[in-house]
Amino acid sequence: MSILLSAISLGLLWAVMVIGVYLTYRILDVADLSVEGTLPLGAAVAARLISGGINPWAATACALLSGLAGGLVTGLLHTKLKIPALLSGILTMLAMWSVNLRVMGGSLGRSNTPLLRVDTVYTALGSMGLGKAYASLVVGCLSVLAVALIIYWFFGTELGAAIRATGSNPNMVRAQGVDTSVMIILGLMISNGLVSLSGALIAQYQGFSDIQMGVGSIVIGLASLIIGEVLFGTRSFKNSLISVILGAVVYRIIIALVLKAGMNPNDLKLFTAITVAVCLSMPMFQSYLGTLQKSARAPGKERV
Repeated sequence: MSILLSAISLGLLWAVMVIGVYLTYRILDVADLSVEGTLPLGAAVAARLISGGINPWAATACALLSGLAGGLVTGLLHTKLKIPALLSGILTMLAMWSVNLRVMGGSLGRSNTPLLRVDTVYTALGSMGLGKAYASLVVGCLSVLAVALIIYWFFGTELGAAIRATGSNPNMVRAQGVDTSVMIILGLMISNGLVSLSGALIAQYQGFSDIQMGVGSIVIGLASLIIGEVLFGTRSFKNSLISVILGAVVYRIIIALVLKAGMNPNDLKLFTAITVAVCLSMPMFQSYLGTLQKSARAPGKERV
């Protein structure tokens, strides 16, 4: 039971990051690899500020702002310097490696920052008698609910609709007099801001920030996103947000179960990659099965 509770709690914290991946991958139709740099950036900023005596909520807000800055860099590289989106994300990700080392260790360039014997966003709930797992569950629920409601409201506004339209049909948006470059930059900023927010919450949950936190995070985000879409559907924008949140939780539960079953932790990246590949291939398999079913029914119709 404790393993399942921890998986759900961690899944909710990761769900904030998955919403950010969803915004770029589905809304903007951009594969943004800069999230592998902005996730540990948010963790590094929050951990450094908290260890320096800053209020954990203020530190988490600063982590969100740092992610917005990271998304701005990627957006400017792509829209103003005309560097392809994929390469822009890679350049930002590479630059963030050095930035994160500086943030966590100053001139020493430390690769991690511990959060021992300091207050975090979970401390207040812990002092009320809740254990770490329940405290993280409450914070995770409130965080992902607040993010989902704000995102749902924002993308229902005129500005949010323009960002969604930019990903769907940029030529049509330009014909309406909308600057698509600004829309892409805003979308990338919002996405990376959420990714950094998730990194800050995860760092406080696990008690440290580490330079390696972002490695493979884009694959984890895509796995959660695709699992959610396959299991819960994408009938509307609201349904898509719910699906990606549940997908993140389901993914963490799956990881917890396979580890409990005895899988070597070193094989998790391979397992995640296979999961993503299988989920991405589902439409092709469904089409193939549909063709086989039609072929199987065809002779019977001819005999009638």
